[in-house]
Amino acid sequence: MDIGLVQASLSLASGLLVGFSLGLIGGGGSILAVPLLIYVVGVRDTHVAIATSAAAVAASALANLLLHARGGSVKWRCASLFAAFGIIGAAAGSTMGKMTQGDLLLGLFGLVMIIVGLSMIREKSGGSDPDVRLTAATALRLTPRLAAGGFVVGALSGFFGIGGGFLVVPGLVAATAMPILNAIDSSLVSVTAFGATTAANYALDGLINWPIAGFFIGGGAMGGWLGTRASHSLAARKRTLTYIFSAVVILVGVFVTGEWVTTALL
Repeated sequence: MDIGLVQASLSLASGLLVGFSLGLIGGGGSILAVPLLIYVVGVRDTHVAIATSAAAVAASALANLLLHARGGSVKWRCASLFAAFGIIGAAAGSTMGKMTQGDLLLGLFGLVMIIVGLSMIREKSGGSDPDVRLTAATALRLTPRLAAGGFVVGALSGFFGIGGGFLVVPGLVAATAMPILNAIDSSLVSVTAFGATTAANYALDGLINWPIAGFFIGGGAMGGWLGTRASHSLAARKRTLTYIFSAVVILVGVFVTGEWVTTALL
């Protein structure tokens, strides 16, 4: 798939915007990737937009995981088990996504955007067990919870082509009672795995625009660096920025869903 200079520039700028929002306020920023690819970059096929977004999200999450892993806050065993069952769910969900009509898939994606925007407004709370570990002694208690949560979240992530971090974090907390900081950093394992699985499944049918994905990922890397630097100086206003960003996500979700409903009625 060849792209022109304008589309390459728009891909780079869109990736920069998503990366900046992720670096500035954390999770939820990648939800804008699909509408940006469709309405700004000009990707006309919803499935291609979702697949390309999934590839970009996986790359971004992996880069962030490598950074956070150094701090020792990732609960690797719990995160890996959650992700392992989530990969099965993501494979199933993305297969269902490929079988779903593009217009319907985009309309449902708009509804997800509204839900994500609303979830960002809520204060996130963590568990009370900072020492939780997946061991032989805790496996009987933790494994069913991690497996069930991982599969469900992975399926939703694969179907919509999103990272699913806004679901992975509460899923990990509910399953293990780990603190919110551990859950946020550990969620990157799943976001990387789910995005990669979804992208690979779509790639089998040639549904990823790799040049656009490359520029989007490049822009995301630059935006993430800028957003992270900005977050330090704007730390006192982070909650306000989150409210503003969640409002943008909700409004875009309403637009996408409204367009789908209008098209269906006409």
